[in-house]
Amino acid sequence: MQKERVADDIYVFTSELYAQVTAGAIITSEGSILIDTLVFPQEAKEIKAFLEDRLGAPVRYVVNTHYHADHTYGTCFFEGAIVVAHALCRELLDTKGREALEAAKQSAPVLEPVRIILPEIVFHDGYMNLHLGGKTLRMWHTPGHSPDSIVCLAVDDGVLFAADTLMPLPYFVDGDYDDFLESLESLRGGGYESVVQGHGEVVLRGEFENKLESDIRYLRTLREKVEVAFRRHDPQRYLESLDVESCGKSRIPLAGAVQELHQANVMKLYHDLKGKIGVMEVERGPVI
Repeated sequence: MQKERVADDIYVFTSELYAQVTAGAIITSEGSILIDTLVFPQEAKEIKAFLEDRLGAPVRYVVNTHYHADHTYGTCFFEGAIVVAHALCRELLDTKGREALEAAKQSAPVLEPVRIILPEIVFHDGYMNLHLGGKTLRMWHTPGHSPDSIVCLAVDDGVLFAADTLMPLPYFVDGDYDDFLESLESLRGGGYESVVQGHGEVVLRGEFENKLESDIRYLRTLREKVEVAFRRHDPQRYLESLDVESCGKSRIPLAGAVQELHQANVMKLYHDLKGKIGVMEVERGPVI
């Protein structure tokens, strides 16, 4: 696991075991706030030892930015911490999350100690502020990557923990394209000092707006290209030919996994649009 200090009281932890997924910690005079917990017990325990034993900042709160395994499985190793999330995160952890964990344990015995921990404090709309030791963490709902996704702003330091709302490539297979686009557009002009992506490198202040515009442009280009499939004789073949570069992104980040994520986006959007077109045709009636 890699550790990076991005502000006087803020650390970012990046997994070396799974897709460069990140977690972050805000250190205060009364303990620490941990945003996400990585996936494997080994790395979650490394975070705990660093914060509590080395820095003397026991974890008082754990924030789950969304229910996905790579951001929540380590939560159970922070006994005594209060868990905070969006209300949908609690619901999804209690349903899909439990089912996915049981399936994962069958193929990954290292996950045997993992338990699903349901958030004790949840919010729905608007903002939620968490105060600890003179620091404020502001959270709000940014659906798109998943229905329950949130971002968290360390107000005093200007550091945004964007979780999977910001990745090397926008990825919405478990979410919604339109929601994602709206959430990204809402982050414009935030003036953040730095932004911690859910996977990959920290984005610095001077780079963030360009990164954001690149993600928005990718989503819009993706839709334009996917819509062409409905005018093709062999839409499947056409969709398979759409590589990530054709939509304006590089395939290099995340050890080359970006192309696979992109192809999943292509098929997700195609099937979603196909469903909407079908509904429109039913409402309109047959064309004769």
